[in-house]
Amino acid sequence: MTSEADARCLETFPNWLRSLGHDAEAMVDALNASGVSEAAQRALAAGLNYVFKSVDLIPDGIDDIGYLDDAFVLRIAVAQAAANGLDVSTLGPLATMAADVELLKTFLGADYHRLEVYVQGLKRTAARGRSVDDIVAGGPTRTDFTADVKGFAKNYGAPSFSREEKNLIKLRAFFDAKLPR
Repeated sequence: MTSEADARCLETFPNWLRSLGHDAEAMVDALNASGVSEAAQRALAAGLNYVFKSVDLIPDGIDDIGYLDDAFVLRIAVAQAAANGLDVSTLGPLATMAADVELLKTFLGADYHRLEVYVQGLKRTAARGRSVDDIVAGGPTRTDFTADVKGFAKNYGAPSFSREEKNLIKLRAFFDAKLPR
């Protein structure tokens, strides 16, 4: 029997898959906006760079759930950017993404903290040869990164997500198995 929270996830997660490209584009626009603190830029860049990691928590090719880890990471990165001074209240999609973290906390339970720590640690990683430090520093790396994010947003096609409880079970199992303890 599906709980009320799981039913909400089954209704919400397909929307997150559909909006992933748009969400990434809104984040890169915020990253490039003037007046954004370096700490907020680092959070945004780390989350966005995750989209380009060749090995992530859930392989992108897995039916139904392959891009949901990306959607989860982006939401946590936005919440971390907001905690570091990014005013998401004026940035509609980002305000919604930051608020979505509450559903993630409910869905993942004790594993939420592990995912949050994981996302925080992304600031020390690189993807496609670009570190978060290089992206935040600006210049050609930031320009190339922005173009890659915009290209991803333009070409992203949302996978299907069947509203079956087994998908939630698979998601939880991946996070439980893959997140560092």
